[in-house]
Amino acid sequence: MSRFTDEQKRIALLLLSSPKTVEDLNKQLGIPFDDLNDSLKQMVRLKLVKVEGYPSKYKLMENIVTAVRRRKEIAEKDPFDMRIKAVIEIRAVEEDFLKKNMDTLEKKLRENKNYTIYDIYRAKAISELNHYTAYLEVNMSAKDFTSLVQFMYFFGPTSVEVLKPQKVVLSMDDLQDALMEMAEMIQSYNASMLKSMSKDELEEFAKGLYQPKK
Repeated sequence: MSRFTDEQKRIALLLLSSPKTVEDLNKQLGIPFDDLNDSLKQMVRLKLVKVEGYPSKYKLMENIVTAVRRRKEIAEKDPFDMRIKAVIEIRAVEEDFLKKNMDTLEKKLRENKNYTIYDIYRAKAISELNHYTAYLEVNMSAKDFTSLVQFMYFFGPTSVEVLKPQKVVLSMDDLQDALMEMAEMIQSYNASMLKSMSKDELEEFAKGLYQPKK
């Protein structure tokens, strides 16, 4: 499903029930006409909505309606409260290898019982100098805080947006498990990194430890 801005999401939710004129949308959403027209023009250009009849009414494209309803159905059955949207960047020297990596990551996410996947958007591969790059944008929920920590470490997203809830209350067991996961991951990473450093690099690294940021 194509990604909406916050303003376009509000428009899309209204159009989900029935087509609407600009005046209808303005009255119900309170968005200024200039901003509303700009958003609608962009949505038409991106083939998210189409214009029908007279007076002109805006209607969501069928694939968008299907995707929105599918997300709603997933949300109704989703047992998890913590929901995020994350971007995972992938690089490879060959385009085929890049696509295989994307396939593997997507499969692992979808098969993990600690996550509920709402949507995974796959960006097209782009050639940059001597490598290819692409990304997955994942809309998902997680069983608990520990599962989110595992997602951050094993999938390495470059950005994360928390969609809900507004406030999180963690059980002591969940917090304890998450902290232990982080401790083990950091120790493993440090051990691997230190093995590859020279004596001078280790001394320089040690000097920088525990220095407060300015």
